[in-house]
Amino acid sequence: MNAWGYLLVAISLEIAGTYLLKLSDGFAKWQWGSLSILCYSLFFWALAPALKDLPVGVVYAIWAGVGIIGASALGVFLFGDRLAAYQYGFILLILIGAVGLRLTTQA
Repeated sequence: MNAWGYLLVAISLEIAGTYLLKLSDGFAKWQWGSLSILCYSLFFWALAPALKDLPVGVVYAIWAGVGIIGASALGVFLFGDRLAAYQYGFILLILIGAVGLRLTTQA
């Protein structure tokens, strides 16, 4: 797997961890909280190889940006979170930045 693949796996694990953390209800439901910790732990194992080949700033920006988009989408579609139009606009700007970084970075 290449660096971008590892980054994609890391992002997926981080989003899953965030989803499970929400389900844990502040760790009142410890099973979901434990799974969240597992996802976050695996996230670091997946992120490390990506950092070997890609610039840390690019990796961090794409990870954070795509994570924000994924977590926001889960919040809206699964948890009924409501966002204002301007909030969607700012999330779109984050997406544009993440895509721009990916298109301009070689690995």
